[in-house]
Formats: sequence, C-alpha cells, structure tokens
Amino acid sequence: MKDRRIQDIRIDYAKASLSEHEVHADPMAQFNRWFDEVLNAEALEPNAMTLSTATPDGRPSGRIVLLKGVDHGFLFYTNYLSRKGQELATNPFAALTFFWPELERQVRIEGQMEKLTDSESDTYFNSRPLASKIGAHASPQSQRVAKKEIVQNIAEQLIKRIGGLHVPRPGHWGGFRLLPTHLEFWQGRPSRLHDRIGYDKLPNNEWERYRLAP
Repeated sequence: MKDRRIQDIRIDYAKASLSEHEVHADPMAQFNRWFDEVLNAEALEPNAMTLSTATPDGRPSGRIVLLKGVDHGFLFYTNYLSRKGQELATNPFAALTFFWPELERQVRIEGQMEKLTDSESDTYFNSRPLASKIGAHASPQSQRVAKKEIVQNIAEQLIKRIGGLHVPRPGHWGGFRLLPTHLEFWQGRPSRLHDRIGYDKLPNNEWERYRLAP
C-alpha cells in the first residue's frame, strides 16, 4: 500500500450547485435531466447502479447492476433465482444508488419492486446479443460451482445445439421495475457542505420536495 493513508483521501467538490427552487417538481423528470447530462459528459457506465436488497429479517446485500429503462419506474433484468431475485421475491423493498463522479453527483432511490410482464421481458431479451442470451440459459447465477469451466462448457454445448435458431427467454430470467417512493439528488459542494434535495411520494401520488442538511 502506498504511503498515502486512506483517511487522508479527499476531494473538494465544486463543479455545480443544486437548489430546491431549480430542480423539477417531478423527480422522474429531474432524473431524466441529470441522466441526459451524464450521457453528454460521456461518463463511464452511466447506467451502472448499486442495487440494495434485504432478506425478510433485514440482512442487506448490494451489487452493481445496469439500468435498462426509465418509465414510471426504474428497470433492470436478472436471473430470478439469483440471490437478489430470491430476496426481492420475499422482500420487495429495495434501493438504487447512482454515483457519477464526472459530475460530482449521486442519486438515491427507494421503493418497491414489481416484476415486469412476460411481454416486457421477452422484448428486452430478444434485443440482447446471442452470447448474452446463451449466458442467461447457462449460468445458475449466485449458485456455487466447482470451477468456471462448468458454466463455460454448458454455454458451448448450448451454442452447438441451438446453432442459428431463435433463443427463447428462459423462465427464470426477466425484469424488475422499482416503483419509487423516495428520491434524493446529491450535488457535491466545497467543505462537505453538499446540496441534497429530497422527494417523497404522497398518498395522492404527488411529490413533496425539500432540502436536506449535508
């Protein structure tokens, strides 16, 4: 490890500011605005997000997944038999976190998951490259395997058997939509006095907007 100590690592953010009077009244519109800006900034993996799930007794786990769409919620796809899939089946409440260091921004989202329809999952699956389709069939995601060659061999056998034929979506694979009830937009500022704007969904489906202390 270098001489530089972990506790001394710090960056003083100063690229922009954020006001509750300037953000959009609809947090979904505000997210789309920021996402367009991070795309224009050519950030690395702008759709990468930390998905946090928990077991029914509150044991959390997190991992990076890729955002694949935004409508009235946030869409991603996975193996339903994976750890995250099984946790969401028993506890549908989850959180997403985006961090875009190029713009010194973070977005936190909390809400409840719902499964996408078969039609929605089929449409996305059919748009994937062949290798990704094969991978969805071959990988027992999150399960223990003796060695990586086992999964590779399964994939190779599938390719030989399927050839150029249509690859259907496996029943254990599909999409989730997080329906947000809380969003927070964070803009880094000097001296750790960051700007934080929160939104809570009200019973009438409107959004309450407010500032949070840094």
